[in-house]
Amino acid sequence: METYIFSTKIIKMDALWGIDMGGTKIEGVVLMPDSGQVISRLRVPTEGHLGYEHVLNQIHLLINQLTKDSDIQPLKIGMGTPGTLDPILNVMKNCNSTSLNGKNLKADLESKTGIPFILSNDANCFAVAETKMGIIVEEMPNAEVVFGVIMGTGVGGGLVVNGKVIGGRQGIGGEWGHNFLDSSGGQCYCGKTGCVETVISGPALERYYNQISGQPKKLKDITADYRAGSDLYATKTMERLFHFFGKAISVVINIVDPDAIVIGGGVSNISEIYTRGVEEVQKHVFNHRLDTRFFKPKLGDSAGVFGAAFL
Repeated sequence: METYIFSTKIIKMDALWGIDMGGTKIEGVVLMPDSGQVISRLRVPTEGHLGYEHVLNQIHLLINQLTKDSDIQPLKIGMGTPGTLDPILNVMKNCNSTSLNGKNLKADLESKTGIPFILSNDANCFAVAETKMGIIVEEMPNAEVVFGVIMGTGVGGGLVVNGKVIGGRQGIGGEWGHNFLDSSGGQCYCGKTGCVETVISGPALERYYNQISGQPKKLKDITADYRAGSDLYATKTMERLFHFFGKAISVVINIVDPDAIVIGGGVSNISEIYTRGVEEVQKHVFNHRLDTRFFKPKLGDSAGVFGAAFL
């Protein structure tokens, strides 16, 4: 793509545009295509309570602000969403921002802005960002298959093969959080029982601790008490996490056999995941050794918007 310059203003170039749509804010970034250097990075409030059309207008506003700030017009925009665009029905699904469910977000944005959009969920954006700009490019640059794990309020995942997100025919590629794990997890919001998310997400672990101890406690305090050896219930809760993490992620490894797994989300801050958790993985993998490498993410909260730019 050529670059056109008039009066020292760049009006078109192959810059990478990404937008990360969150529940409280919408963030956008413009990156240099080769280096990934940030040209512009801005955010606007989502204000989802004002309705779907208002959210579309906020995204349009952000694009206009980024265009003005960078002096670059977008050729296409990648966007991370809190749910998935159904590739068959072309409507959003599984969104915790419920005003988006059932809407043809991609078509509505393209109609409003006149710009092509590529949509993907936040876990996919996390995975591709860490692959192309984060820990993988630093520590394992020749990795061909990378699985990005989100373990926080919920459990999700994204699969990247040779730098490309594998969304799948139904748009649910990487959604290991809704594989069956154990019936003790109880009912999941998705309507099924015993999903991975109901067992090893942050809220699930806190709920389990409350059930066995009769007392509420935050995950960070459960973790601290486990390390101090001062709370038998905390130890049981953490052992539950390691055991079921091993069983759950081994299924992914047995099917996909990734070179690397990057673990993000609040639960990933528990450092024992990378030792005790990985030991449990090895017990269940269909191999006499475990060669998959596990990494902590590098990009933090920036992964979503950077990953969107690489869609």
